Amino acid sequence: MGDGVAEGGFMRVLKVVVLLAVGLVASSALVACSSSTSQTSSSSTSQTSSSSTSQTGTRTVAKGHDAITAGYEHTCAVLSGGTVQCWGNNSYGQLGDGTTTDSNVPVSVTGLTGVTAIAAGGSHTCALLSAAMVQCWGWNPGGQLGNGTTTDSNVPVSVTGITGVTAIAAGGTHTCALLSGGTVQCWGDNTYGQLGNENVQSGKETNTNSNVPVSVTGLIGVTAITAGLDHTCALLSAGTVHCWGWNADGELGNGTNAGPQTCGAFACSTVPVSVGGLTGVTAISAGYDLTCAVLSGGTVQCWGTNTDGQLGNGTNTDSNVPVSVTGLIGVTAISAGTTCALLSAGTVQCWGDNEYGQLGNGTNTGSNVPVSVTGLTGVTAISAGYAKHACALVSDKAIQCWGDNEYGQLGNGTNTKSNVPVSVSGL
Repeated sequence: MGDGVAEGGFMRVLKVVVLLAVGLVASSALVACSSSTSQTSSSSTSQTSSSSTSQTGTRTVAKGHDAITAGYEHTCAVLSGGTVQCWGNNSYGQLGDGTTTDSNVPVSVTGLTGVTAIAAGGSHTCALLSAAMVQCWGWNPGGQLGNGTTTDSNVPVSVTGITGVTAIAAGGTHTCALLSGGTVQCWGDNTYGQLGNENVQSGKETNTNSNVPVSVTGLIGVTAITAGLDHTCALLSAGTVHCWGWNADGELGNGTNAGPQTCGAFACSTVPVSVGGLTGVTAISAGYDLTCAVLSGGTVQCWGTNTDGQLGNGTNTDSNVPVSVTGLIGVTAISAGTTCALLSAGTVQCWGDNEYGQLGNGTNTGSNVPVSVTGLTGVTAISAGYAKHACALVSDKAIQCWGDNEYGQLGNGTNTKSNVPVSVSGL
């Protein structure tokens, strides 16, 4: 099945397939996507932001009047008039053009206007509108479109009963929204507690999917959100981070991958838990099975799975507490998936698996430390897909992408992968 993210942890199934086929333990929003989420926003991409650390969020990025977001095998952009175009895999209608036909060039999402932010998940996409409401489209087995059904839609549908939204984040099969009061609501798959809505008073775990928004337990003062494959994180106004959901790889950053709860046979938390030892955080980004944070000094720390070096600390050892990415300074935005960092000089560095050329450095050799993306300058925002491709918005408003292109997710009119950036056609 193309890029499907199945109910109960779509990418969990895909990971097993990948393990058997190529011996990899892939990480990364699917998610997620995704560029960093600053204290002034969440994982959504705002038209008023200049980079993913300024009024943007999880696996989406923005600049001036344009924004980009990379999902698992599709990519979308917000245009200057507040409309949206998408390209890549369309098996479940995630391009939103009223069809299920893949496209290797941008196609217009049907009926959307006034879009201020965009977030691509596994096989679904969501848009934040100027009226502070949300519309979603694509795959919907867990209710991740939030419209009260579990029926796929190849055109945008309205999320039920949510207003005052300031930012959005799309995960593997779940979606979250940051509200103007600093609280968070999520909807979709909840197999591993990624909706964060356990009833603490009753002590009863709540792992029931929800096709309408539900409130995350106990969170206030949230300034940004980010959604990974099966986990979610929030940046608080104090510069600290809380995460919830799947934790078998330590992606919650709380010093254990044996709990604090069990969802089925796997470690999880159905309520937010504190990431250990992190302060002064300015932006966050969750990938497949990892999370990264930009600190106030322009450095980066990551935690979670590290089989392919995606934590960037020179090892391939998982970590359930934050570890420093080697040699990075002057970072203004982060996107975990294929993990990439935007530097203050307008250049990009990436690290991790490179089977598809997703590090963009002209090779297919993985790296557990950051390497420079070839030929990119003047970058204002970045968005990394779920471990297989990444895109950058540059100062002339063009978009460049690199990595896997099986479904046309690079948007250059071909289906040929590229280990260096190529220009998206017609944007």
